Amino acid sequence: MGAFLHRTTRHVHIAMAVLIGVALAGCQLTSSSNIPLNNNSRVFFGGNPDASIGAREHPRVVAGYGGVYKNAGAEEAVAKAVGRLVAASDDPSQAYKLTILNSPAVNAFALPGGYLYVTRGLLALANDSSEMAAVLAHEMAHVTAHHGAARQQREEAAALASKVVTNIVDDPAEVEAAVASSQRSLARFTQAQELQADSIGVRTLARAGYDPYAAARFLESMGRFSKYMSARADSSSAPDFLSTHPNTPNRVARAIREARQIGAPGIGVQDRDDYLSKLDGMLFGDDPLQGFVRGQSFLHKALGIGFTVPKGFALENTPQAVLASDGKGTALRFDGADLKQSESLSEYINTGWINGLVESSIRNTTVNGLPAVTATALAEGWSFRIGLVRKGSTVYRFILATRDPSEGFLSAFEETLTSFRQLSPTEQARLRPLSLRVVKVRAGDTVHSLARRMSGIAPSRRVELFTLMNGLTANKQLRVGQAVKLVVD
Repeated sequence: MGAFLHRTTRHVHIAMAVLIGVALAGCQLTSSSNIPLNNNSRVFFGGNPDASIGAREHPRVVAGYGGVYKNAGAEEAVAKAVGRLVAASDDPSQAYKLTILNSPAVNAFALPGGYLYVTRGLLALANDSSEMAAVLAHEMAHVTAHHGAARQQREEAAALASKVVTNIVDDPAEVEAAVASSQRSLARFTQAQELQADSIGVRTLARAGYDPYAAARFLESMGRFSKYMSARADSSSAPDFLSTHPNTPNRVARAIREARQIGAPGIGVQDRDDYLSKLDGMLFGDDPLQGFVRGQSFLHKALGIGFTVPKGFALENTPQAVLASDGKGTALRFDGADLKQSESLSEYINTGWINGLVESSIRNTTVNGLPAVTATALAEGWSFRIGLVRKGSTVYRFILATRDPSEGFLSAFEETLTSFRQLSPTEQARLRPLSLRVVKVRAGDTVHSLARRMSGIAPSRRVELFTLMNGLTANKQLRVGQAVKLVVD
């Protein structure tokens, strides 16, 4: 949430796509340091139309993911893997531009033309070079199979078909059915691409000398991490027909089948110790410039502000806003905007940036000594509670949304809004970024004793995070000398 305060965002209309975007994407990757990969690694676009798509979208991707992350160890680990994978890929002549994104999200993706991206959050979750390479091989398969261009053509065709139907057919129900059919067709096409990239990726991984079972291991880790981040132990694995990716259990099973066609478990390089040594000291979680998520609280050292969401909500800090969801259909967005010195909060809330504002609901109040305004909005079947708090020339905006405005919804809004406060100098001084520390297991160490050494994580969740970050179970017997990751401040 670092840059949004420096932009005037008056005309941000309320949309649930913005509010409920707290999902772990399944396929996205970057390190924009132009690392030499092999003799054919120079980026040469020429007349390749795929490359123009990647070049156009690259700045937007970098800006949307918090910029480029610079870390010599991480760059070396990724470049080494890409060099091996390029030589073993279906098109060794393909040039790539690799970027590590400064985001704690677990994500990797590819753009047409050889643009590859990986977040530092994904690198932190991987436990060895083969797991990280499995993700890269999957994304490279999208490039060599020209999936991006094919998907764009399908999307354009679907949009055109929907427009034609809308213009010609008079029956609204028939129009809706036709559009839904087009969307399902596009989703199935995208899922088929993902499964094809999985298959190509496993084969490329094996040809490069890596453990082909690493793809299945990392898919399982991503599934566990998704549940951890959503704060729900009962997350459904049922397939969503409009999802762009097949559900994780299905992908894990397919990845195992692909690996078995190559050989039995135990083949190929994993390279755990060398990989983890290169991650030692890497930033973990939120970038200090964008504030910190600590348990149920969001704290921003530079801005000197903080707030807390109710138990059951999972927070996600993005460059544009802080998002939260309770996993039951209620979502929160928190951001900030510039406010004219002469403009009151009551005037600001009526400047047209809120759809469906109920003007009679506007109330002036205070939140921990700061001027504030609350209001209600109703739009497209959704109920919104809006809270604005002024601090100097900045207005901080809370927007809570649900389709079921129960008493619990209202109390969650009140609890969150009234928790907003200015941090004391002591609190600001104590806020430090989290990082990965790689240690060797000593005699007597257990999963629980090592988890207790972690900081910046709610004590009740340390064992869960330690085990999933290290690909372990709570009852796993550790081996003396084994390298493990801790999260520390």
